[in-house]
Amino acid sequence: MDEHTKLRRLNPSDQHELFRLMDSSREHLRRWLPWVDAVEAPEQSLTFIRNSLQQYADDDGFQAVIVYKGELAGIIGLHGVDWDHKSTSIGYWMGGPFCGKGLMTKACRQVVHHCFRTLELNRIEIRVAAGNESSAAIPRRLGFTYEGRIRAAEMLGKTYVDHDVYGLLPSESGIE
Repeated sequence: MDEHTKLRRLNPSDQHELFRLMDSSREHLRRWLPWVDAVEAPEQSLTFIRNSLQQYADDDGFQAVIVYKGELAGIIGLHGVDWDHKSTSIGYWMGGPFCGKGLMTKACRQVVHHCFRTLELNRIEIRVAAGNESSAAIPRRLGFTYEGRIRAAEMLGKTYVDHDVYGLLPSESGIE
């Protein structure tokens, strides 16, 4: 991505650093991610890592860490791949201290390139909780099309939140 930023697959040795990043960013993340308060120990981060390695082995996408100046900064990955329809959905989160540096946009651009060039997919979707403007800015910057809103799409805390859906096709990405 650049001399300070790279993506790499998660590995079990990331367990403690990943948990510390999530734990220190809990207030920032809990506003938009329903799983945050359920992660209470590094062992749960290890379970996530093992599941992501199995996801990769099953050819159903991947999860990667964003490393910035040698530190874990966030996570980006695919929520699975629908090989019949050649489509996927990208999910991501960034630790609080690393927000606002353009790291997620760079990471997302690289994942989009990989999806269209290497995996030869036909569609990528990003869903963002309505109101999460920082997260929604990423697909907008990358040329995704706003496709609509799914009402009451996810339980967040004790209320349902809507999701805004953004989609991108290879012909719209500049990567063909």
